[in-house]
Amino acid sequence: MNFHTRKWIKPEDLNPNGTLFGGRLLEWIDEEAALYAIIQLENPRTVTKFMSEINFVSSAKKGDIVEIGLEPKSFGRTSLTLACEVRNKMNHEVIISIEKIIMVSLDENGVPTPHGKTQIEFVKDRLAK
Repeated sequence: MNFHTRKWIKPEDLNPNGTLFGGRLLEWIDEEAALYAIIQLENPRTVTKFMSEINFVSSAKKGDIVEIGLEPKSFGRTSLTLACEVRNKMNHEVIISIEKIIMVSLDENGVPTPHGKTQIEFVKDRLAK
């Protein structure tokens, strides 16, 4: 799993219990998965279709730094399936894990469209072509 994005937990990210609000964390995960899929599929019209069971393992509090990790699992004809894990940057304790996030490539009419990808590509390799 590659961890690229880090978030600093601020007061506005907390729930009434004083820990990270789950909805805020899911917002960050959804955005990160979308950005990853858009870059991989080279289509800005890529959307979230499905998230499997979300497992909240531990919490985070104000001042913690969390990092979001994504790992590609498979390519479908119109989709990319990812796994996600969020952990505390300082102690590597897992905060949340999601086994499956399915992102779908859409055409200009909002209809799923084949993307033609079969493996992960890195932008630096595309630029070298």
